[in-house]
Amino acid sequence: MSGISTYAILQYNGHDLAGWQLQPSVRTGQGELESVLKRLVGERVVTRAAGRTDAGVHALAQAVSFEVPERWDPVELLRALRALLPRDIWVAKVQRAPEGFDARRHATSRRYRYVVGCDAASRSPFRRPYEWALGKPLNPELLAQASAPLLGEHDFRGFSAAGQEKEHYRCTVTTAEWRERGGGEGFIFEVEANRFLHHMVRFLVGIMVDAARGRRPVQDVSRILLENNNKNASPPAPPEGLYFLGARYPQFDEVCDL
Repeated sequence: MSGISTYAILQYNGHDLAGWQLQPSVRTGQGELESVLKRLVGERVVTRAAGRTDAGVHALAQAVSFEVPERWDPVELLRALRALLPRDIWVAKVQRAPEGFDARRHATSRRYRYVVGCDAASRSPFRRPYEWALGKPLNPELLAQASAPLLGEHDFRGFSAAGQEKEHYRCTVTTAEWRERGGGEGFIFEVEANRFLHHMVRFLVGIMVDAARGRRPVQDVSRILLENNNKNASPPAPPEGLYFLGARYPQFDEVCDL
């Protein structure tokens, strides 16, 4: 379908979603959005998102591009999407996009956040679905040491799911930093890169948390960056603590939500 270039900024709770990307017989972010758009437009509307979040992963500013007939004013479309989408998906904004804008292809970087709970209250039903309820202390100095080698361009096959067929596995990381949460609740990790491999952030958090608990040497992070498989990596952190924060579009400033 040809139409007017449009983009939306979505927020969603990933707990009951099998990720963003369309899949048969399961709920996904893309599936829910395209189902509502088809209901409104009368035919399938193909959507393209900045990041393909996995099952259980949340999003705070997922940019999605698509085309709709000109009769759909952004204000009216926003109102309709908010009324028809399920409660775990929220549309924060709908705007006209520059002609040919592609939320995935034109993004120059993506940013993720991972939340770790170190106190007993992290197991509360009001926190457990939205963070890693670790419930154990972490050494902040070891977290900082473990994240330092991630900056720059590296091959991240050692920190990604097996079985990916890609031209290359190199990613350029521009931000990788931990900060403490207030009240001794735990830590937040934020990472930004030009691209991410499947489960990459969760593998990285898994090994850094192990290092900060004294379960393996900090130097293992640098060592696994040189390996071509994940056999020596720590288990990936659970999806509940991971959030897609947004993408950068330097050539389309009005779309950038970072």
